[in-house]
Amino acid sequence: MLTLEQRLTDRVQARDYADWRAKVHAVNGCARPIRLGGAHQLQDAATGRVLHHHGGDIFAPCGNRRATVCPACADRYAADAFHLIRAGLCGGTKGVPTTVTDRPRAFLTLTAPSFGPVHHARTTPRGKRIPCGCGEHHHDADPRIGSPLDPETYDYQASVLWQAHAGVLWQRFTMRLRREIAKRAGIRVREFPDHARLSYGKVAEYQRRGLVHFHAVIRLDGPDGATTPPPPWAHADLLTDAIHAATRAIQLTVPRPDGEALELSWGSQVDIRTIQPANTDDFEDQTGQISEPRLAAYIAKYATKGTGKTEAADRPIRSQLDIDLLKVTPHHKRMIQTAWDLGDLPLYEDLNLRRWAHMLAFRGHFLTKSRAYSTTFKTIRDDRRAYRLAETLDRLGLTDHANTVLVVNEWTFDGAGYRDDAERELAAAIATRIQDDRKTKYDKEYHREQQTTHH
Repeated sequence: MLTLEQRLTDRVQARDYADWRAKVHAVNGCARPIRLGGAHQLQDAATGRVLHHHGGDIFAPCGNRRATVCPACADRYAADAFHLIRAGLCGGTKGVPTTVTDRPRAFLTLTAPSFGPVHHARTTPRGKRIPCGCGEHHHDADPRIGSPLDPETYDYQASVLWQAHAGVLWQRFTMRLRREIAKRAGIRVREFPDHARLSYGKVAEYQRRGLVHFHAVIRLDGPDGATTPPPPWAHADLLTDAIHAATRAIQLTVPRPDGEALELSWGSQVDIRTIQPANTDDFEDQTGQISEPRLAAYIAKYATKGTGKTEAADRPIRSQLDIDLLKVTPHHKRMIQTAWDLGDLPLYEDLNLRRWAHMLAFRGHFLTKSRAYSTTFKTIRDDRRAYRLAETLDRLGLTDHANTVLVVNEWTFDGAGYRDDAERELAAAIATRIQDDRKTKYDKEYHREQQTTHH
């Protein structure tokens, strides 16, 4: 049997390697591309004349947003998320004016409450390790971090039910925040839309204990969103004070399996920092305010982390056997088991917990935004498709037909993934090189912008 090295050599020397490599490049080195067979052609929309025809097979990206499943597609999603968040932060693109930098804005982090003591690896401001409740000094990579000190007293049912309702808690928070802002502005709640609009971009991040917390950019706009200035009474202190009040006020009551009432709320660790336009590259200045240059990237990176350090499952759980075979920490397996068991109770039928057991019962999207915060993923992807079509027309010498061209596709599914581990290894190497080249290009453009700004 040939070794992997020999199979790699054979694949690179194969007659069709150049064509195969071009298809992998077209999907940025996707880890499990969709193989399609068929044809596409470019036609003149007015006359129906065929301008270009291509037949054969192609790859389409799998589109999985989780870096643990497909780093290439997750990287593309992170790039789109960065542009979406940045457009709402800095403006000047995607139909968002640069004046949004003058609006009252805050960077908010909301966490889950405690459901029992867990192992931790905290440090003092000077970097000295703080002993854990178990008496040890854990290093950052210790797999015990985030797991309960006493699993038998840890409230797994409450943690799973909190996680399943995290999206509802956020929805109630935004509703209460509008009420608190209106109160401080001296207007009625129902009049708030006539004076201002609350815009936000939010991402969810899993903590080591398996529970999400939310990072959000919150902005006060005029009635029509980013294109209109906020009212005179809107300022950063008012927004910050209203956020504090709204966070404390949110409480949701749900039943436990035995019928006892369970009160759900945000954790005590609430971090609110004002966002100001900054000429520095630092993430945070000495006053605790957040700078714009790095904030969008900081938020966007969490959109692809998925379960991240939780070590939970990458795919949905279909049976008890799936849980038994999971290679995860005992803590995360118990959260999955709890979600699976609760999902079998009629009381929680609406939560659909078994479907989301692999997500530790979190049922929301990792990145959400209000309608008027900035652009949309669809707009970003449409722009990318238009750009690629323009490149194709230029390459084929058909730029005169840019406004009349019609793309006709006829593809059929032919499978998913690569043929063997040699192709997977080569595709992973291509993906890494594409990502490195993109990062190098970004760094050059960023340093060029910095030099221009400072001069």
